[in-house]
Amino acid sequence: SSRVVEIQSQMSERAVELLGLPEDRPCLLLDVGCGSGLSGDYISDEGHYWIGMDISPAMLNVAVEREVEGDLLLADVGHGIPFRPGMFDGCISISAVQWLCNADKKSHSPPKRLYRFFSTLYTALARGSRAVLQLYPENSEQLELITAQAMRAGFTGGMVVDYPNSAKAKKFFLCLFVGASGTLPKGLGTECADGEEIHQTKFTNERTRFRNAKGKSVKKSRDWILEKKERRRRQGKEVRADTKYTGRKRRPRF
Repeated sequence: SSRVVEIQSQMSERAVELLGLPEDRPCLLLDVGCGSGLSGDYISDEGHYWIGMDISPAMLNVAVEREVEGDLLLADVGHGIPFRPGMFDGCISISAVQWLCNADKKSHSPPKRLYRFFSTLYTALARGSRAVLQLYPENSEQLELITAQAMRAGFTGGMVVDYPNSAKAKKFFLCLFVGASGTLPKGLGTECADGEEIHQTKFTNERTRFRNAKGKSVKKSRDWILEKKERRRRQGKEVRADTKYTGRKRRPRF
């Protein structure tokens, strides 16, 4: 529908804006989950070149019929990004990356697929460039899983949340830097009427009992250890089971 097209175009525009591309030259961008090429139209209008990847032949056929300017590749990004190192000046993705959190086949491991995607994307991007991935996370666990695998692959950066206080307009953009770490852009709608900033939403887990003044669990406390283990489990790492001895202090000598 036209409403969907309109929202998609706005998000593409915002994603390209968050890339912070140089204005004096055309760039080559990767569009992950390019679908029928709506984001690509915006990239072309801005004078840049693009290659789009998508897992759906039907969507890519629509892109071909629409005679989009970019090159198209039918591929599952969970298998990795098959381009040579440093080829792209940036990457955008509109509402696609959250699908990597689903295990559609028995053999699919979401942490592994995400890591494969992010590590090969990291390689395919030029140093100093960015990837901006707009996504619809199902919950805070998904966001943490996605972010953790991106950081594991070498990216720095974080989540930019536009309109965090609006149920409808709220949008998540994972803004990732390759090489030199940039400053994370500010989310739209994060300033109140009087110019005060609203602090961006941080995702926390249930365990909030023993928090120090800064809101962190006291370092090396049982809660801190359990939270750390839980984070590592979500990243797909092997972690020892929790027992009544977890985080217990040892006596100074046996």
